[in-house]
Amino acid sequence: MKNLKADIHRYYELAGNGMPCSKIKLILSCFHPRIMPVTLLRAADYFYTHNLGILAKLFSMLNVILFGIEISPKVKIGGGLFLPHTVGTVIGAEVIGNNVTIMQGVTIGAKESDMAFIASRRPIIGNNVLIGAGAKIIGRVNIGDFAKIGANAVVITDIPAYSVAVGIPAKVVRKKITIDESGV
Repeated sequence: MKNLKADIHRYYELAGNGMPCSKIKLILSCFHPRIMPVTLLRAADYFYTHNLGILAKLFSMLNVILFGIEISPKVKIGGGLFLPHTVGTVIGAEVIGNNVTIMQGVTIGAKESDMAFIASRRPIIGNNVLIGAGAKIIGRVNIGDFAKIGANAVVITDIPAYSVAVGIPAKVVRKKITIDESGV
């Protein structure tokens, strides 16, 4: 519930609206077309963590049928997830941090077929990451905090924090130097 509340608050923040304050507004927000896929994701996660796998799969399938997004209930996703458009998106990372934005048509997953969902073969996405439309993040790669992945980029190597990566294969084209790296 905590993550869903963070998701809703982030949506309202990005939309430039005031935060929903009452519990009624929070509940009604769950049925907004931009928030409903995340609500279904959170329901699947809830049932998965409570060993009710069949219900988790049911909510995951509802997301596929209604919104065209496939998200494994095994993915650990932090609060503040924003999915502006969902069609054609497949999410099979090990971990996705807080306040991540994932555009439409993104694929995040293992390099090869992995029906058993082996976490060590899957990407790790940091906090405050933006993943552009059509991007592919494949294999055991780490995407650092505040990184931006360009539209249609194919990421097959680690992307450092505060970087912008574009192209096929993705290459870092800009990186903010932090205090720790500059030696200051």
